[in-house]
Amino acid sequence: MKGLFIDAGTELADIYAKVVRPGDPAVTVNRQEQVEPADLPALLAGYDFVLDDHSHMPTDQLRACKQLRHVIFLGTGARSYMNPEELAALGITVHIIKGYGDIAVAEHAIALMWAAARGLAAMDRGVRAGGWPRTEGVQLTGKTIGLLGFGGIAAEVARIAGGAGMRVLAWNRSPKSAPGVTFVDLDTLLAESHVLSLHLLLNDETRGFLGAERLARLRPGAILVNTARGALIDEPALIAALQSNHIGHAALDVFDTEPLPAGHALTRLENVTLSAHSAFRTPEASETLIRRALDIACTVGGG
Repeated sequence: MKGLFIDAGTELADIYAKVVRPGDPAVTVNRQEQVEPADLPALLAGYDFVLDDHSHMPTDQLRACKQLRHVIFLGTGARSYMNPEELAALGITVHIIKGYGDIAVAEHAIALMWAAARGLAAMDRGVRAGGWPRTEGVQLTGKTIGLLGFGGIAAEVARIAGGAGMRVLAWNRSPKSAPGVTFVDLDTLLAESHVLSLHLLLNDETRGFLGAERLARLRPGAILVNTARGALIDEPALIAALQSNHIGHAALDVFDTEPLPAGHALTRLENVTLSAHSAFRTPEASETLIRRALDIACTVGGG
């Protein structure tokens, strides 16, 4: 079987070259950063599987890819880019990769939390502009962090936050337990968290999970951190809560629309810290990700 890494760009192409092994299935590496859906049938002609980092793969376009049998999505958020059930009906299996970047994403979530608590982004902007803004920050030792969803990333966040002297609460849709973590109902989590960090998978049940009503139940002035998926939050409701200062600060790595459009309302709010969907991007995580993708390719490609 023959594969295509459709959107490796330069960085992931270099990592691919570092981790590929003799005996892996043949993979053509396309150094484009982004592929337009209309170009998919031509690009995928003759390939049995594809590695996809972040390119949208609409069902109507893949319907024309008669030889394609597997999409190996580099991460867990395949549903943001394709419809796995519709593709399965075409005989195309979508594979996702879990756990490759748990530590990287957790560290980024913690970094966003502290940046929000101390107003670092606003001070940085002010100093660069010639000012000297000195914000009064939030001391997080002894404060409560709430984890909305509890998988591998949340477990790492709990480990780091607990080690920093924070009280750790969590809510999960199925029962779980973990050392140093108190599992509570959703109302308690929202009411008691000084920091709320999102760690839910995005699906039909969780889309818009934090709407206006649930955001209103947050402790006034809470910090909201999202390194999961933008669509978990009702964005207009979030903006309104930030404008009223009911949410003291939002630290966001993910958004409804990516890249975030120029002039977007979130970019005009001082109580927002933004990063560019980069929580998972460390050399260690990327190497693990590509190697696991190739391991899947070996399984489906007979390598």
